[in-house]
Amino acid sequence: MKKILLVALLGAALSGCASKGTSDKDAQITQDWSVEKLYAEAQDELNSNNYTRAVKLYELLESRFPQGRYAQQAQLDTAYAYYKDEEREKALAAVERFQKLHPQHPNMDYALYLKGLILFNEDQSFLNKLASQDWSDRDPKANREAYQAFAELVRRYAQSKYVEDATKRMTKLVDALAGNEMAVARYYAKRGAYLAAANRAQNIVTGFQNTRYVEEALAVMELSYRKMERPQLADDTRRILEKNFPQSPYLTRSWKDNDAPWWRYWK
Repeated sequence: MKKILLVALLGAALSGCASKGTSDKDAQITQDWSVEKLYAEAQDELNSNNYTRAVKLYELLESRFPQGRYAQQAQLDTAYAYYKDEEREKALAAVERFQKLHPQHPNMDYALYLKGLILFNEDQSFLNKLASQDWSDRDPKANREAYQAFAELVRRYAQSKYVEDATKRMTKLVDALAGNEMAVARYYAKRGAYLAAANRAQNIVTGFQNTRYVEEALAVMELSYRKMERPQLADDTRRILEKNFPQSPYLTRSWKDNDAPWWRYWK
């Protein structure tokens, strides 16, 4: 056991030395560089997808030239480099640091957009696209935070070039939040917790009217009210379902706990 621990510690030490050596080498190579050259080199590394070295160069730049537009831009570019390198926590910390240090910066619209992208955190991998990621399964807290970042961008910088894409992503996030509510409503309905199921479904009907989940939410509400022996509420809910979804399959049969959401199989 002690031998294994010693090997692990030796490996960590060697790794640390290698990292320090690389950093020291960068510091030596760039010691006489101007801020313009250092920033240009960092940008080249970023554009070449060498994110780790780009971050090191940005950090060197900021330590040597802490004032001015290059240092500020380096902070923002560091957040982007971490984002591209899938270092979500570091990217978020970097962009929030930028926000705190430069609340009136002219590129704050981009900072908010980048923050939203980091929180949005869409999996772009081939396998994920093939599987048609179900956004209702995502963490609702992250969805809300991403929505808030995009919403702040739209509210504060309505003319920004990033608003159009942010708005599209907000629509997807609203759908995801409604989907999460629907998943919880299904969970309660399947287990016979009909009051909780009705309340969750009601949240969708009142708060997410323009999403694809409203039809099923009404069906869950009707079923729940009938199970609770609240016929008036059940009948009222059915009339709303009939008016808004006259072709709904839930008008010919009630919601069942083995219903599968159609969009999971829809391409």
